[in-house]
Amino acid sequence: MPNDTINKVDPRLLEILACPLTKTTLRYDDKAGELISDKAGLAFPVRDGIPIMLVEEAREIEKD
Repeated sequence: MPNDTINKVDPRLLEILACPLTKTTLRYDDKAGELISDKAGLAFPVRDGIPIMLVEEAREIEKD
C-alpha cells in the first residue's frame, strides 16, 4: 500500500535526491507513494521506504 508509513520518504533525503534524467528536484506524492519529476514527466516508485531512481523503473506521467 503506497500510504503505509514504510513508504514515506525522509524529507532530508528528498532535499538531496534529483531526477537521474534531468537532474532537477523531485516532489513526493504521498497518495501514490512516488517521487515525481515534473520536468521529465516521470514518477519513481518508493518501495519499502527506498526510492527506486532508475529511469527504466519509472512510469510516465502526463506533463501539465
